[in-house]
Amino acid sequence: MTNTAAFDAELTITDDAVLIVIDVQQGFEDHGFWGERDRPEAEERIGALLTAWEGTGRPVVVVRHQSARGPLVPGTPGYELKPFVAEARADLHITKTVNSAFYGTPDLHAWLQERGAEQLVIVGIMTNVCNETTARMGGNLGYDVVFPIDAMHTFAMAGPDGESIPAAELARGTAAVLHTMRFAKVVTTEDVLKAV
Repeated sequence: MTNTAAFDAELTITDDAVLIVIDVQQGFEDHGFWGERDRPEAEERIGALLTAWEGTGRPVVVVRHQSARGPLVPGTPGYELKPFVAEARADLHITKTVNSAFYGTPDLHAWLQERGAEQLVIVGIMTNVCNETTARMGGNLGYDVVFPIDAMHTFAMAGPDGESIPAAELARGTAAVLHTMRFAKVVTTEDVLKAV
């Protein structure tokens, strides 16, 4: 687990903190497929962080999900990145077929180790799926993970009893788990921008 004193300290963003932008793809605009979402401001916040990283020369990793079916199939419009991410500077592009960016190509962990990177700032889609999975793995691998919860969004999902759980409630659950179990520092975009 992360050192407790470091975890509870005031947020600091290191000069080489890596911004990891996960799955900001056109296919997530298909609300007929995904359903109700939370955080309508998420893309604006992701854009603000991309601008801050670009302005300070910090590294950016852009991750894209590749599905065999649904709105994220390669070769379809849904697979493409949203324009503000596609046009941003990226030091590394990763393609994945599972939830964690650490199981993509090229190898994220190896790339981070080569750079000596220790801090990751995770944003993108979906809060409680690929973002949370990547944050948990990052925490387990010893990275200092920062999770600006308002620079991401998710969608309502049905529980095993068939009842729909609102997107905002799922995101609150993610925030609670990551914070309480010390996988990541759950913060806001404003917190990160102030620290940058």
